[in-house]
Amino acid sequence: MATDHIRYDVLARDALRGVLRRVLSDAAEHGLPGEHHFFITFMSTADGVKLSPRLLAQYPEEMTVILQHQFWDLVVTEDRFEVGLSFGGIPERLVVPFNSIKSFFDPSVKFGLQFEPADAAPEATATKLPAVSAPAALPVPNSAAAPEAEPAKPAEGGEVVRLDRFRKK
Repeated sequence: MATDHIRYDVLARDALRGVLRRVLSDAAEHGLPGEHHFFITFMSTADGVKLSPRLLAQYPEEMTVILQHQFWDLVVTEDRFEVGLSFGGIPERLVVPFNSIKSFFDPSVKFGLQFEPADAAPEATATKLPAVSAPAALPVPNSAAAPEAEPAKPAEGGEVVRLDRFRKK
C-alpha cells in the first residue's frame, strides 16, 4: 500500500475549515444574509476554547451555539472566532478555535461540514443535503475497501461521506 506523503486528508480538512472561516468572516463584516444562520458544535475543553466556568460546567464535553439573531462582536482570525452570546439572559464571550469545531450546519440551505475530533485521524466531510457536495462527491470504485465504520446519516436523509472512504489505507 502506498504512503500518502502529500496528506490529502490534511489539505482537505484545512480547505473545509477555510470555508468555515470565510463564511464567519463575511458574517462578521456584513451580517447574515437572507435566512442564513449557523449551528456550530465544538469541543468545550479543547485547547484554546474559552468559556465561563458556568458554561463549562453545563457543557463539559461539547457545546452547540447558534449564530442567528442575538449575537454580537463576531471576530474571526486565522485560527479562531470570538463571539458574544447570551445564555439564560447572561451575556458571555466565547473563544472557539477552528480546530475544536466538530460540526457546522446552515439549516437555511441544508449545508453542513463535519470534522473529526482532534485526537482522531484528521479528516473532514462536507454535505449539502440531500446530496453530497464538495470534495466528498467522488465516485467510489468497486475495488475500494469498505470504510471502518458507516458514516452517520443526517436527519433529513442526506449522507455524510468521510474523505477517508476514498483513501487507500
